[in-house]
Amino acid sequence: MSQLVLTTLPNIPLVKNGDDIARIILNGLRDAEIELREGDVIVIASKIISKAEGRVARLSDVTPSARALELAQETDKDAREIELMLQESSEIVRARKGLIVTRHRLGFVSANAGIDHSNVQKGAEDFVLLLPLAPDVSAARIREEVNRETGKQVAVVIADSHGRPHRLGTIGIAIGSAGLPALEDWRGRHDLFGYELKYTDIGLADMLASAATLLFGQAREGTPIVHLRGATWFGKNGTARDLVRPKEMDLFP
Repeated sequence: MSQLVLTTLPNIPLVKNGDDIARIILNGLRDAEIELREGDVIVIASKIISKAEGRVARLSDVTPSARALELAQETDKDAREIELMLQESSEIVRARKGLIVTRHRLGFVSANAGIDHSNVQKGAEDFVLLLPLAPDVSAARIREEVNRETGKQVAVVIADSHGRPHRLGTIGIAIGSAGLPALEDWRGRHDLFGYELKYTDIGLADMLASAATLLFGQAREGTPIVHLRGATWFGKNGTARDLVRPKEMDLFP
């Protein structure tokens, strides 16, 4: 029987700029009495990556541009926060009262450029958290450190909470990935009746991220790292960038 087992790592400290996430993971595995096996996956909430990499911005230090002030009038949002959205994005896709949808510099389309007020630090009204600069690179670096320390080949996924077009509710998606095919190509396989699959791609890293997000929670849980065992995959390792639909293929611009 197939089985997927997810376990939150205990005793994760409040992460601050400069902290070693790989070391925190190793300590959490020790405290959870988990010995890594080949093919295990570590899923990490993007917030602690951002904090460790110093991606906290203070709104009182931000000077809004003319475009940010214009959008603030249109949306009733803080012009300083909008300025950060502009800096983090390649374009504004949609804007209305209370909402700005951007194409993030990492390629995906999301609300507010992924900028977050929750679980940042004390005085949260003046501080926001930006997404990691290069989450695929961060995932690869953490994976390399964990593999070197343990001698086991594991995968690492960095997850963030996103809404979805045409669907209500927040889910977890992968914004960084290393050690597995983030996008798994099933073309050429056959179904139960011998039919050859011709168009099937599987968002493996997104599914693992969303599963782990059930344990991350969205508020006071304090469990931003999940160990996952039992996932299987085929094909070459990729990155979360592989999951971004090219703009020219977007039917809903």
